[in-house]
Amino acid sequence: MARALTPFNPGWYFTSNLMERLMEGKQKIGRQARVPGTFAGRRVDRVAAELFEEFSRASLSRWIQRGDLVVDGCQVKPKTKLKGGESLVLEVELSPGEDWHRPEKVPFRVVYEDSDLLVIDKPAGIVVHPGAGNPSGTLVNGLLRYRETLGLLPRAGIIHRLDKDTSGLLLVAGSLEARHALTKALQNRDISRRYCAITEGVMVAGQDIDQPIGRDPRRRLRQKVREDGKQAQTRVRVRDRFRAHTLIGAELTTGRTHQIRVHLSHIGHPLVGDGQYGARAIVPPGAVPEFRDMLRNFGRQALHAERLALDHPTTHRHLELRAEPPGDFQNLLLALRADRALHEG
Repeated sequence: MARALTPFNPGWYFTSNLMERLMEGKQKIGRQARVPGTFAGRRVDRVAAELFEEFSRASLSRWIQRGDLVVDGCQVKPKTKLKGGESLVLEVELSPGEDWHRPEKVPFRVVYEDSDLLVIDKPAGIVVHPGAGNPSGTLVNGLLRYRETLGLLPRAGIIHRLDKDTSGLLLVAGSLEARHALTKALQNRDISRRYCAITEGVMVAGQDIDQPIGRDPRRRLRQKVREDGKQAQTRVRVRDRFRAHTLIGAELTTGRTHQIRVHLSHIGHPLVGDGQYGARAIVPPGAVPEFRDMLRNFGRQALHAERLALDHPTTHRHLELRAEPPGDFQNLLLALRADRALHEG
């Protein structure tokens, strides 16, 4: 018989002891939830994505079509509209590409840790969670190895995301209570997130960018500024100017996918290395060959999450946590400053 693990909605249950399954690497899971009345009139795939938030909407839609996720015991289509009050039950055998419960050794640095909260300094090049094309080696897999009880929490406790090639600080809840508090604080904009970045072009001044963001209909892996998008606000401040580049600080008011990258590209200053959003590997005239090669071959967007400020989710003590940019970012800054000094006067 299914065993309820937590009293909250959505319910979690496993067909045998969770920790035994984590250790044995088995992949059959179950979830159940009651649809709130406030979700009346919404599609079942979209509702499921909110109630079973550790899974992608694409995976849930596929499971609905297969009959692995049913409504009041009946198979439906992903676009079926709900009335509220229905019971959603998910029972599925995860493929390796969908497995969120495999502990693996993945490099990251712990900046802060207690029983309710972890703050991780994520290296560039590591995907945050498993998905299509990234079945393993993600931060989630590393967190499960570091602290196996994170497998009891949705999304292994991860509160927000960083892109694969963005480095820096990431919040992870260590308990269900902390996860609820941190999620609410993020929604209420009570968590301050500050980034540093290097853009192409010399910015005259900082600015507050308030432009809505939505998916690019022509290129599905991109986002873009569009009138029917979701509200997105980024506070940009200039820290240093070089001959053809700018070092900036960027603070998020909202947290849309690729938000800083999209907003900087929109104002004509894409991030160094961000070819997806218009970077052209600009090289200032007369640059020495080594500097030119560094700019042309910088292998990621030059973006680092450097600071988090928040109240602890259970003790309410104010925390301000920082992480210095990694070596590739620092070396690029040194090269930009050396190039400027070489051509001054």
